[in-house]
Amino acid sequence: MSRKFDTPTLLNELHQQVDVLLNIAKEQLLPAKEEVLLRQPAPGKWSAAQCLDHLNAYARFYIPAIEKAITGKLTGSLPPSPSPVFKSGWLGNYFTKLMMPKADGHPGMKMQAPKGYRPLADLDAKQVVNEFISWQERTKQLLEQAKLVHLESIKIPTTLGSWLKFSLGDTFRFTIAHEQRHMAQALRAKYTVKVV
Repeated sequence: MSRKFDTPTLLNELHQQVDVLLNIAKEQLLPAKEEVLLRQPAPGKWSAAQCLDHLNAYARFYIPAIEKAITGKLTGSLPPSPSPVFKSGWLGNYFTKLMMPKADGHPGMKMQAPKGYRPLADLDAKQVVNEFISWQERTKQLLEQAKLVHLESIKIPTTLGSWLKFSLGDTFRFTIAHEQRHMAQALRAKYTVKVV
């Protein structure tokens, strides 16, 4: 089922959500000890660093794709026209709802990460957190640029294949919900770790 949003309100809310993710990364993860970020809370469970490494892998795909699409519109011969109302596609809305964590921070539905997006076992935790912070800063810049374009008309390929594309608005909603999901997981991992 699709949804309609007031575009400026939606972009503002997404911007605030990214700010929350940034603050958590800077204030709770970056100052943490390396061993806390790397320790898995249980066998087979991801560490905080692994959660962010997984998100960084997706950001390496989506952020350049979004940048390329927005830049193409802003430098094109026809001036872009922002849309006062954004209508989410049913599939984009479905994927966003699928990714969003529940009120308690736990995932609504468990999923297996695709092979190419599973985190590495051997990580430089601080480097992973800093890369995540860098991607969030770029996302904020893109959300600002998105105010100048039509969120429905720009299509972004997904990691599932170039045959499946979401609108720019749904791509922002889906990727940020995905980040909220795994940031909640990272915090659970961090706070269940006991440093002796």
